[in-house]
Formats: sequence, structure tokens, C-alpha cells
Amino acid sequence: MQTNQLFRLDGQIALVTGGYGLFGKPISEGLLEAGATVVIAARSIDKIGAAVAEFRERGLAADAMELDLSDEASIRAVVQAVVERYGKLDILVNNAVARGGKKLEEETAENWERIARVNSTGLFLMCKEVVPHMREQGGGNIINIASIQGAVGPSFHVYEGTDMTSPLHYTFEKWGMVGLTKYLANFYGPQGIRVNCISPGGFYTDQPEPFLSNYNKHTPLGRMADEIDMKGPIVFMASEASRYITGHNLMVDGGWTNW
Repeated sequence: MQTNQLFRLDGQIALVTGGYGLFGKPISEGLLEAGATVVIAARSIDKIGAAVAEFRERGLAADAMELDLSDEASIRAVVQAVVERYGKLDILVNNAVARGGKKLEEETAENWERIARVNSTGLFLMCKEVVPHMREQGGGNIINIASIQGAVGPSFHVYEGTDMTSPLHYTFEKWGMVGLTKYLANFYGPQGIRVNCISPGGFYTDQPEPFLSNYNKHTPLGRMADEIDMKGPIVFMASEASRYITGHNLMVDGGWTNW
């Protein structure tokens, strides 16, 4: 296979959870532009529909399905619908995340469990539903979108001068996601299923100037990530270009975790 073909995803069917938001839209766009058919699944069918319509106007093969990651029946129904509609499922990108976590002193068991139902249990159930189909078809590719906070603890000094902070649950769950990735990679590798993580650093969304200044000073490349920075890594991990990589956590962080 020629080098320029290693990164193509023509004929591949991908399912991206939360595939229209901050990380989700560039992830979906990157896969689509590489030739994949991408099913974007999330709770807000209106927002998904708008993203899909935008992609289809460009001639890209996008589809939409409603998904509630806190509901096991919804997860099962979406995976089954993808397989029935397209005959297979080659790529799963676990990107969706529930937010609303708090600092330790302010967190409650009820809120912790609400978030974990999506970020932990939902992640596990999505993998559980997808893996049997990938085994049956002889292989597949699972990509989990983790975070720099799944590799290092939060650097709270970057929040100085703002009312921003990092919630407790986020670090806990992203470390767990990385561990799950390595477990699944080792267990299902012999059956042709690759499982990897992509761990982005901070993403620019017009944050307060003190945070941006602090963050950029801490990052060797001197800036936050943007949409283009997500496209290359997701296509690399989804394609034959990374065919001998599994159980890996790819840091896409401008060097944040080098320190």
C-alpha cells in the first residue's frame, strides 16, 4: 500500500459519540474527509442534525443517531442500528463526556454517580456492545478520547486570576479510560481489534486572558489546540497508518506533559 493510501478510510464505517461538539466536530470531520462514513451519535438530535446537514452539503457521508449514554438500552439500540444499516462497524470513537463535576468539598455522591453513569458506565457499555460485532467481522478499531489529565494531575496554577478550575471526576475518569484502553488492547488484540487513546491538551474557546497566558506559558508550543490539531491524530489512529499500534495513549498537547 502506498503511503498516501495508508491514511484513507474509504469504505470504513465509524461511530462517534458526541460527534458535533468541541472535540467531536473536528474528529467527525477528519474521519469524513478521509473517506469514512461517520455516524454521529448524541443526545441532542437537533444539534447532530445541524452538523450532519453541514457535512452533507460538502458531499461527506455523515449520518445521525440519537444516543443517551446513561441508558443501556439506548446504547444497544444505536450499535445495532449502525450494524443493520451499514452491515458492519469498523471504528468506534468514544468522545462524549458528561460535565458538571465539582471540587472535592462540593461534590455529592448523587452528582458523582450521575456523571459516572455516562463517562464510566456508558464507556464500558459502548465497548461491550461494539466488541462482539468487531470480533465477528474479524477486527476493528476503538479510539477513546482521554485528556492530558489522564496522564498527569491538573496544574491548578493555570487557573489563577479566573473563577475556573478542574473538577475531581474528570481526572479520575480519564485515568480510568486510559487503563481500560490498555486492558482491552491486550485482551482483544489477538482478535484483530486495536484500542488506543488520544489525549488532547486544552482547546481554545476564547477563555479568560489570565488562563490563556498561564496555559500558554506552560506549553512548549506556546498555544492551545484548535480544530486542525485534532484531525491528523484521529485519522492516523483510525487508519492503516497506525496498524501496528495498540494500547497507546497519544498525547496531543503541544508538549504540556513533557515537563
